[in-house]
Amino acid sequence: MEFTGRATDLDLLGRQLSSVIDATGSTCGRAVIVTGRRRVGKSRLVQEFCDRSDRGYVVFQATRGRNPIAEREEFTATIAQSSLGGGDLISGFQAGDWNQALRSLAIAVPDDKPCIAVIDEVPWLVEQDPEFEGALQTVWDRYLSAKPVLLLLVGSDISVMEALGSRDRPFYGRATKMTVEPLHLADVQSMTGLSAAASIDALLITGGFPEIVQSWRPGMSRTDFLRDAAENPLASLLVAGELSLLGEFPAGMRARAVLEAVGSGERTFSTIAAQAGGANALPAGTLNPLLNMLRDKRIIASDLPLSTKPDTKNKRYRIADSYLRFWLAFLQRGIPLIERGRGDLALARIERSWHSWRGRAIEPLVRESLLRLLSNDRWPEIEAVGGWWNRQNNPEIDLIGVDREPVASAIHFVGSVKWLEDRPFDRHDYDALARSLLAVPGADHSTPLVAVSRSGIAESLPLARHWGPEDLVRAWL
Repeated sequence: MEFTGRATDLDLLGRQLSSVIDATGSTCGRAVIVTGRRRVGKSRLVQEFCDRSDRGYVVFQATRGRNPIAEREEFTATIAQSSLGGGDLISGFQAGDWNQALRSLAIAVPDDKPCIAVIDEVPWLVEQDPEFEGALQTVWDRYLSAKPVLLLLVGSDISVMEALGSRDRPFYGRATKMTVEPLHLADVQSMTGLSAAASIDALLITGGFPEIVQSWRPGMSRTDFLRDAAENPLASLLVAGELSLLGEFPAGMRARAVLEAVGSGERTFSTIAAQAGGANALPAGTLNPLLNMLRDKRIIASDLPLSTKPDTKNKRYRIADSYLRFWLAFLQRGIPLIERGRGDLALARIERSWHSWRGRAIEPLVRESLLRLLSNDRWPEIEAVGGWWNRQNNPEIDLIGVDREPVASAIHFVGSVKWLEDRPFDRHDYDALARSLLAVPGADHSTPLVAVSRSGIAESLPLARHWGPEDLVRAWL
């Protein structure tokens, strides 16, 4: 399948390889920790990078739950069969531990030709053998760092990968970090050939996950794409969510129940506890660690109201990527219907709730897009864009632009998002925003009002600024 997008990621990796080629680093070799959500395309990215590099390379893919002895045998065999150039030196080598296995990599790496070594799914190696990290540090310090090699350590468990480079771990200070994000809005528009507004819908549904975006045929409407998926139980839109969750949270785990509660629309600690606990709400001592773990893995995100007044106990939770949010809200329950040939019922469920679901799902994308736009706009001092709400969610304001977070010293604008296909942001919306203005700590009558709308702005509204779908796409170009 043709590789598209990822120009920025390929450039970042290319710069690391150039540092090895030009010997501009403090050590001859360079190590990069590459992480990102499962199925976001990390393995495909590094393979494409290796193929384009015109350098010798080796890619080793770990296997979860494998016997460590068998894993080391596969590791050395993969190196021996690679294009590094020194594979024949370790042919038939038997490694008794990971120190010896990683030394075989150092032996195979040439002294005078820059090359690339990829170890994929590092968390599974850490899980198999607690000595792996220490062996990696020892072999890197004594052998690999002195050779012209770019070592890419790849893994989907973000919490494990971040810990790999943390202060109290053996490999601390030896690698730079790179996070592979889903495809961004401009990439999705380029791949789907849709209008700006329709490409935003496509991003919200697919989450920018490459395998799902690539299944969206150019020019296909949202309804046609969903109808195709509803007629095919093996469609990537349907199966990617379950495969991703099963990789980390088998059915029946409490973490899975918490995730499903957030995915169903519960946003506060108390409502999540009630939903996830079933007959009895989960106690705080159980729920807090689960929420922290899901947040460390970047599967859920938490938001606080932005203003000049701290409010640390008024937290709201959400699914971090919109595809998983869409899957949990609609597809998880719809898959049994689709498998029975009643995809029409699953589609009807989506259509009934699509506009209300999209209205909230788009808010994180709008905030991130505005933050990218504002650096070159009239508010270059804005460093955070979020929302504001009180305990009763009345009012609940979509956009707050501030100079810093979590507690601002100045509010630069207050705004609203109206993402309707048949109505612009009008006088009624403006008046509602103006009435809510003074509820926000730090805002006053002089605070500028802004709006983001799918269908434009009614005439003669005294807004300081407004943005539409084309502006949001432009933020990612």
